[in-house]
Amino acid sequence: MTRARAATPAAPPRRVLTAGRAVAVPVNVPAVVVGVLTVLLLVVAAVATLGLGRLGIPPGDLAGALFGSADGKEQFVLERLRGPRLVVAVATGAALGLSGALFQSVTRNPLGSPDVIGLGAGAGAGAAIAALLFPGTVPVPVGAVAGAALAVALVYVSTGTGFRSPGRLIIAGIGVAAMATALTQYVVYAVERDRATALTAYLNGSLAAKAWDDAVTIWVVLLVVAPLAALLAGRLHAAEMGDEMAAALGADPQRTRAFAVVLSLVLSAGAVSVAGPIAFVALTAPQIARRLTRGSGPHLTLAALIGALLLVLADLAAQQLPVAENLPVGIYTLAFGGVYLGYLLTREWRKGSL
Repeated sequence: MTRARAATPAAPPRRVLTAGRAVAVPVNVPAVVVGVLTVLLLVVAAVATLGLGRLGIPPGDLAGALFGSADGKEQFVLERLRGPRLVVAVATGAALGLSGALFQSVTRNPLGSPDVIGLGAGAGAGAAIAALLFPGTVPVPVGAVAGAALAVALVYVSTGTGFRSPGRLIIAGIGVAAMATALTQYVVYAVERDRATALTAYLNGSLAAKAWDDAVTIWVVLLVVAPLAALLAGRLHAAEMGDEMAAALGADPQRTRAFAVVLSLVLSAGAVSVAGPIAFVALTAPQIARRLTRGSGPHLTLAALIGALLLVLADLAAQQLPVAENLPVGIYTLAFGGVYLGYLLTREWRKGSL
């Protein structure tokens, strides 16, 4: 008597684009469709960000304002108030989405996000120490990178199995994040009240009062790291099949993990340095990308696009919803991400992965 074999999910439909006989590029059709729709939604959200509210630029005047004919109020809104904030939001969200996709891919764990393992909290603590205890001596981005690196190292060592065990990863991450948060709060409490008050919004994750210098910083980080991540995509796809398969395909799994973690760390630290520790974008964006395409692989580009869309939408809510005036954007992402994290924990527990 034969046993019925469980049906396996069908692979996402692919097409092969050719250029002559030398070039053949496989294309994931669902990923392309979702990517195009995400870009369109991102454009709509960007227009709404610039156009809504009392200081918004009317849609009929927006094109002229963008191409140099803005004056008075429109110029102020575009060049000083909302323009830099929007540009920072797009790049920061993309950096966080890409960071989460890299980390989840190498850990083969949907909960293996920089948020969950305390990377964001560590980066925030490092940035706070650099900004408040060593002003003018240690740059904030350097402090953020150092704090993030230390947090990742502590989690890696304390689990005893690296990033392989989801349960240990979560427990260690919660512990490291708690210690980093306690250190941050101590620094804020110990320094002068004026400087501590100025840092409060930053520690909650905020896009308010951003300047073009902030936009340049995060875009440089994104434009430098994204091509390196793209070059790593094939090795990441092989690594998700297991170490033995990855080694057989010529992708050294240990080096791939190390390189991906470093890139993820740099992206998260860059995002923290300009916008503070914005929670859960890195966790949710890669998961949404995978579920929308129903395919394997890290989906780096799509995760970056969805991360940008999530953060722009959250910032639009922070500016326009009458919940509280100038509420930090990180509070909105924390509320959404907390619900999503609960869903993931329940799902992994039912599967027996925890």
